[in-house]
Amino acid sequence: MEEARVYEIQRTEDRPLTAVDLRAQVNLIQEVMKAVMQNGQHYGKIPGAGDKPTLLKPGAEKIMATFRLSADPCVEDMSTGDMIRYRVKCNLVSATGVFKGAGIGECSSDEEKYKWRGIVCPEEFEQAPDDRKRTKWKKGFGNEPARKILQIRTEPADIANTILKMAKKRALVDGVLTVTAASDIFTQDIEDMPVELFNRKESSPEKPALKEPQKKAQEKKADPSKISDAQRKRFYAIAKGTGFSDEEIKRHLLALGIEHTADILKDQYDMLCEWAAATPDEPGEIEAGQEG
Repeated sequence: MEEARVYEIQRTEDRPLTAVDLRAQVNLIQEVMKAVMQNGQHYGKIPGAGDKPTLLKPGAEKIMATFRLSADPCVEDMSTGDMIRYRVKCNLVSATGVFKGAGIGECSSDEEKYKWRGIVCPEEFEQAPDDRKRTKWKKGFGNEPARKILQIRTEPADIANTILKMAKKRALVDGVLTVTAASDIFTQDIEDMPVELFNRKESSPEKPALKEPQKKAQEKKADPSKISDAQRKRFYAIAKGTGFSDEEIKRHLLALGIEHTADILKDQYDMLCEWAAATPDEPGEIEAGQEG
């Protein structure tokens, strides 16, 4: 009797869905999104990247639980001597063991945000071999001019686990979007875009100029060594869009001696934005040397 019941369930799963079934499935995802998921933790809208929210790994896991799907990742190691690279195929199966579909994800230590890091001090840059350091120009935001930063090559072995987990995450999200037909609700990988592309805003009418007393008060208040209010908000938006909680952001800043985002120095800004755009190895755990 048990075998007959399992066979009947599998036969039902193989039957094509009707238009009513598809509509019900989309409605269910939207209901779960409203009732269970939280903006900034399970999904998030990236400023300047359109209206469709990005599905984050915790959100993908919630959708998997909704449809009783389980993940079976298969990892392909494509690493070389000076590069860590993984490709993951994430198979999704139903509660009865029926294969429902798969997602593909890949990550490499040659990606811009993993390949380079900010320098610890000028002496580190001076003593590094020529092929392990570089000077890069960063685009300015608002009225700020472009600026030059010094970077050192990251040691691939130090971020191997981060690369593997990022590839697995990308495959999982891709599989969930494909299998559940949730692509019309969510997008993917916006949080993996280069930092320079975040918060890209369309042209908008200019704000009215400040009156002279207001302008002088603002200039007096601003600390030239610290980031602007717009940069502070951008850093926070990137971190929340990636999936970091307020507590994780605060803990990471305190570890660097920063009590508030308004206290971030301009020299620390690029390093922190690269950290904010990367996913930590484990929830609540940020390993030294894996900050992007």
